Amino acid sequence: MTESPDSRAKTLNFNVGVLGHVDSGKTSLARALSSTASTAAFDKNPQSRERGITLDLGFSSFTVDCPDHLRDNKGQQQYDSLQFTLVDCPGHASLIRTIIGGAQIIDLMMLVVDVVKGVQTQTAECLLIGELTCPRMVVVLNKIDLLPPNKRQSAIEKMTKRLHKTLESTRFKECPVIAVAAKPGGPEAPELEEPQGVPELIELLKKQTYLPKRDAKGDLLMAVDHCFSIRGQGTVMTGTILQGSLAINDTVEIPVLKVTKKIKSVQMFRKPVSGAMQGDRVGVCVTQFDPKLLERGLVCTPGSLRTLYAAIISTRKIGYFKGSLSTRAKFHITVGHETVMAKVTFFGLPPADTEPTPSEPSSLETPFTFDREYSYQDEYVSRQKEAASGPDPEQWALLEFERPVTCPALCLVIGSKLDTDIHANACRLAFQGCLLHGFEDKSYAETSLPQLRIFKTKHKEGQVERYCNCTPAPLTILCWACFRLPGEFFRDLKRTSCDPVSGDCLLRSGPPGGQRSLVGLQLTIILVIDYSTNILMINQLKNGHILKY
Repeated sequence: MTESPDSRAKTLNFNVGVLGHVDSGKTSLARALSSTASTAAFDKNPQSRERGITLDLGFSSFTVDCPDHLRDNKGQQQYDSLQFTLVDCPGHASLIRTIIGGAQIIDLMMLVVDVVKGVQTQTAECLLIGELTCPRMVVVLNKIDLLPPNKRQSAIEKMTKRLHKTLESTRFKECPVIAVAAKPGGPEAPELEEPQGVPELIELLKKQTYLPKRDAKGDLLMAVDHCFSIRGQGTVMTGTILQGSLAINDTVEIPVLKVTKKIKSVQMFRKPVSGAMQGDRVGVCVTQFDPKLLERGLVCTPGSLRTLYAAIISTRKIGYFKGSLSTRAKFHITVGHETVMAKVTFFGLPPADTEPTPSEPSSLETPFTFDREYSYQDEYVSRQKEAASGPDPEQWALLEFERPVTCPALCLVIGSKLDTDIHANACRLAFQGCLLHGFEDKSYAETSLPQLRIFKTKHKEGQVERYCNCTPAPLTILCWACFRLPGEFFRDLKRTSCDPVSGDCLLRSGPPGGQRSLVGLQLTIILVIDYSTNILMINQLKNGHILKY
């Protein structure tokens, strides 16, 4: 029997990510907590069982009574029960794409730490991913059964103190730490001993819950993480609803394939429902669709998502990344469940337009405008590199994707160097940002990029051919041998207006004494400047105009 929307609305679904270093006991912890498993839970993938590690996202759940603090503004309880959906993420370094995708659909993170080994490389990387994607965290010290009983409590206290020290400089500096033994004796041990500390962990999770944003309005956006067929029924796409809602008989689009399908049925952890909304974990059944065509991706309201060939994003360097962020370099760009290579061009505000250093970094979601001019940067400008105080200046980046990407506006973007040696003790996450503007035209370089006004600073010296010092007219200087550039660059600059106040200049082609072919010839520049300026040097050139002297 299908559950009514009214009864479904009384259960709050709260997504909890289970992240940590490989072999820290994440899957054992998820199994100890869960009462219901999805088709992809607990390493059901044959390759996962063969290798003994999690290779893909796993989903399971358990339900508890709704805590008293989850009330609406009127003081009345909105929900009767609280369902925790556990997102079991891989821990191996080579699977970081999957980890990032899983972390972007959670409301709270459980960082699982092996109490014997402490913080390891992927522990730190998962902590960093959590900082970018999640507002709250609980640290779980697992495998306490491996500690000698007479030294167990002191070892737990020592590791807890060390973790609090590590978290001091993060957004999780006051997060709780709890000790458990999810699978006493190890994963291969028989089921003879009960897990230790699990009831206390459930109570802690209940205290850490909050009312996340849940809105059924707007276009549907669902992140699909598994796709498989059921004989006689159709193809099931399982995933998390990121925004909007869906219901039986709705028509949805798979934008990467440019196909639309009608929803035949909906389930939430094997329980039929008539629909679902933002935050819910669902399985959606459609017909006449080959599951091999979609491993991961997005499902949406038809026509609501765009396919982009390039994008402009806000950027902020991740402090733990020690490499340089250079223009024209290629990075792995992760948007949702999708990771693609892209060439990056960094740019910022001109020095004259730079505002005083703020005490806090600017919002990554500040709207981008094409109405102002920007300065080209050879690399990302970091105050940390300059040993200066305060946050980095506001900066942006142009991403040119190697293949088209389908994504919503204002989505999180993470730039990484995933080709770094996974055994090196180095952070691979380079920068984060927010997608502010996308280019849908394949010929964006010719049709759209010209409206992006970025100028590049130049420094040139030339020979003064002659000058005219006619009072009260401005000083006019004729410079020679400043440039040797292909003439087509100046095709539209033969006659450029001259403004004595701003210091703009008139460009003419050819050597002194006459006009000649543009190609391969040097350029004569006439500077018109105020008497107070004594200049023989050009510091900044943009589109043929002198900006500063």
